[in-house]
Amino acid sequence: MPPPRDPRKAEFELGKLKKRLRRQVGQAIADFAMIAPGDRVMVCLSGGKDSYGLLDILLSLETRAPVSFSLVAVNLDQKQPGFPADVLPRYLAERGVEFRIVEQDTYSVVKRLIPEGATMCSLCSRLRRGVLYRVAGELGATKIALGHHRDDLMATFFLNLFHGGRLKTMPPKLLSDDGRHVVIRPLAYVRERDLARYAEACAFPIIPCTLCGSQENLQRRQVGALLREWEKRYPGRLESIFNAMGNVIPTHLMDRRLNDFAGVGDLAFDPDPVLESAYRRPVLSEQDPA
Repeated sequence: MPPPRDPRKAEFELGKLKKRLRRQVGQAIADFAMIAPGDRVMVCLSGGKDSYGLLDILLSLETRAPVSFSLVAVNLDQKQPGFPADVLPRYLAERGVEFRIVEQDTYSVVKRLIPEGATMCSLCSRLRRGVLYRVAGELGATKIALGHHRDDLMATFFLNLFHGGRLKTMPPKLLSDDGRHVVIRPLAYVRERDLARYAEACAFPIIPCTLCGSQENLQRRQVGALLREWEKRYPGRLESIFNAMGNVIPTHLMDRRLNDFAGVGDLAFDPDPVLESAYRRPVLSEQDPA
């Protein structure tokens, strides 16, 4: 039996983690101009670890950020069977957070329209998005904050690459199709494993999802497993991938809508010191020491 953990050490580690998460969220907000003075930010709270972490970090930043903004938490009760409807209102009331619980039976719509075994995420997210956009207008929210983290952005990139034939991911900030809402993802720089540790340490009352959370065959889940395997076997690879998503060179891709290839003469390839260095680097086999 392992010895009991020193509570002082656990408290110290939680403090370090909380400080890092605040710094990363603050940096993402600054880098992408997510929040402006006077903003009313609607935080979409699902009951999962990511949205709990997002709300908690934004609450801590609300009191110390250089700009003044306010928060309102919104949960969409989709009428999933067995959903503990009392958990979130009690938690938010105890935290002193302004909130609204929106009840709309999107669960039965998804179950009725999507065949058994098929992926429900696309329809479910569209229905949720429509409801949340409507509520944001009712609440006078100027920004809608979602709990997607760094791993979500990378997984979406590879889903589009592998299955959609596109170089595309979820941007940290975007304007809705109708031009009425600004969606932000303040957790864009935060790793999922850090959010999991944070949720456990803070003892958030997690509510599991019986829609997407119950689908074992999701391509997103498989891509997530691939990324975790890369992180384990090739340290630094995910950092490089994530940095690449913010360091795009459109002229060196193949999209004819971005480049007038017909008007380009016969030129030699531009030198790329980073790529040339990678080519020269020896490749280690699985048996070779790292």
